[in-house]
Amino acid sequence: MTSTRLWDRAADLPVPVGRRPRPELVALPPDTLPTLDELFTFMRDAELRFDTLRMRIEEHTFTTRGEHLVVVELALRHPKDARVTTMEPHRGTAGNYEIWISDGETVRTYAAPHRLGTERPIRRPVQGVSGPEARDLPGTARVYVPLTALPMETLPDTFVHPAGYCQNVLSTGDCRVAGLDEVAGRETIVIECDHPRTIEMAADRADFRIRVDVDRAEGVILRLRESIGGLATRDALVTDFGPDAPLAPNAFDFTFPTGTTMLY
Repeated sequence: MTSTRLWDRAADLPVPVGRRPRPELVALPPDTLPTLDELFTFMRDAELRFDTLRMRIEEHTFTTRGEHLVVVELALRHPKDARVTTMEPHRGTAGNYEIWISDGETVRTYAAPHRLGTERPIRRPVQGVSGPEARDLPGTARVYVPLTALPMETLPDTFVHPAGYCQNVLSTGDCRVAGLDEVAGRETIVIECDHPRTIEMAADRADFRIRVDVDRAEGVILRLRESIGGLATRDALVTDFGPDAPLAPNAFDFTFPTGTTMLY
């Protein structure tokens, strides 16, 4: 179950059938644990297994100042529509949230504590590093293009689009499939990774460890734990997971409140 060869297939999406690509692996073997290559490929295609998604993540971080909790709620509808709401419960409920919302063309953000808003075109991808024109590039030089974009370098993006995390973080360390577990009432496959090379400098230590729980049916990450020297530094846990969940008709509607200061 352990591999030292770098997995570099994050951008190798299946050939579309009709107007939308389909997962390369429909399901994992029911009676045995998958290899790392199989699991990473299964995870890469996670977002292709549902049309809508409702998810709530509770992220606990542990520092010298104590424990800190951030709650992130995601609503997604393929293709293009996504809404991410971030809250810090210790600040109370009044005006304690930030919103990121996109229709695939425009991104709007609103920070309620400061009444600041932004509205801008979605960031265009770098040309030539994805799709058929990039087929001659090495795997690590190609870029995964999501069906529905989420804010970059956030937990929702990592959990729903785990291909880059598998390729650029997990596969660079001593990585292995460690067994089975359960998160939010769903069976998960556990990945353990010791000392990945692609990490933040603050955690560049030989005793840095990552433990990831992957939903066995969908391939989405449901839990991410990090530790240094055996002490927990981060625990991001999905407490509500609803693939193909019904969403309210106005789930992606948003109007800037009166008094908002627009930065751009």
